[in-house]
Amino acid sequence: MSDEPVVEPVETTAEGGEEEPEKRPDGLDLARSLTRATAKMPAQKAGTRKKRRTRLDNATRRGTVSGARPDDRDPQMIESVVSRMVDDHGWDTSLRVHGVMARWADIVGEEIADHTTPESYADGKLSVRTDSTAWATQLKLLAPTLVKRLNEELGHGTVLIIEVLGPHLPSWKKGPRGLRDGRGPRDTYG
Repeated sequence: MSDEPVVEPVETTAEGGEEEPEKRPDGLDLARSLTRATAKMPAQKAGTRKKRRTRLDNATRRGTVSGARPDDRDPQMIESVVSRMVDDHGWDTSLRVHGVMARWADIVGEEIADHTTPESYADGKLSVRTDSTAWATQLKLLAPTLVKRLNEELGHGTVLIIEVLGPHLPSWKKGPRGLRDGRGPRDTYG
């Protein structure tokens, strides 16, 4: 017996088509069908063959190849991710200012903190609300000292000015119409 495979003749049907040969365990029937299919395909011109992209080529093109060294896609500590996000978005100063507002009593002292509340910060201006006009006057006198102390906490030049706001008082204006430059409420209690 020889080692060469036995070629089986392909039988034709009455319609002139080929009948499928029986399936062989060695895969010879599959090889024959692939050979016939490629023989019927039109030939490509030399040099026009498309480069076949593999999954690795696509990943390299997108920059998502994982290597032996750590990169941004590896699991990371939440602290490093949050600090990078804060730096990327420029939230550093805003977070420090909000931290100062949360620690207002520790920075300015208990007595001042009992009568004042920081409200907002924008473009170097910190707005502080007082609970009385007397404390508004006192805070205006203490403003340069507070600016210096706040800049020690936040970094030089973060707070440029403190805007002192008086207490929220009731409005005496009633109705849709009012007088501009009017004299306002008078002592009508006798």
